[in-house]
Amino acid sequence: MCVMNVAVLFSGGKDSTYALYVAQQHGYDVTHLVSVKSASTHSWMYHSINIHLVDLLAQCLQIPLISTTSEGEKEEELKDLYHLLASLSVEGVVSGAIASVYQYQRIHRMCQDLHLESITPLWMKNQETVLKEQIKAGFDIIIVGVYAEGLDASWLGRHITTEVVDDLRRMQQHHGINMAGEGGEYETLVVDGPNFQKRLVLEKTRTQWNRDNGTLNVIEASVHKKS
Repeated sequence: MCVMNVAVLFSGGKDSTYALYVAQQHGYDVTHLVSVKSASTHSWMYHSINIHLVDLLAQCLQIPLISTTSEGEKEEELKDLYHLLASLSVEGVVSGAIASVYQYQRIHRMCQDLHLESITPLWMKNQETVLKEQIKAGFDIIIVGVYAEGLDASWLGRHITTEVVDDLRRMQQHHGINMAGEGGEYETLVVDGPNFQKRLVLEKTRTQWNRDNGTLNVIEASVHKKS
């Protein structure tokens, strides 16, 4: 059987990291991680919080990273990703979209234009199920941004556990949030997992709160051997 060479769109958040893992489990040969470092915190396409850590995370995963910067302007920011993907000798692109039609459609169209297969292992899966699968697989996921009613400063820095999933379910029932954060309700950072050869250690962080939303910004981090 011929193994397909693929690149994975990677932000360091839970869904792109888990999509990478699922692709590996399915036998794809992941030759590159691909990241767009957006200057805009309001990017429609790209995760921006702590995006500078993708270089260290690539070391943890021991997969080559190719990245570029973007001004994060709507639609225009797609060209930055297009040029990155066009430079690679791969047959497919893996993305972690679960419910975002905006992202799914644009990545799929881009892949069509580049004659690449668009691989979306999490697409339209039950969001609570995905969260539980990520926990069961052994990923260490930290909430680093909150932007929705019901998610206050106490959520910043929380590790996603089964108890947190229960809390998110209650938030969904009372406030209508998307449990997986696909509506921009919260952002995450993965610091360890079953496909990590090393782990990321956060050494210095700074919490920023702006009345009804906030971020946990990583100032210093390093790569450590796993015990």
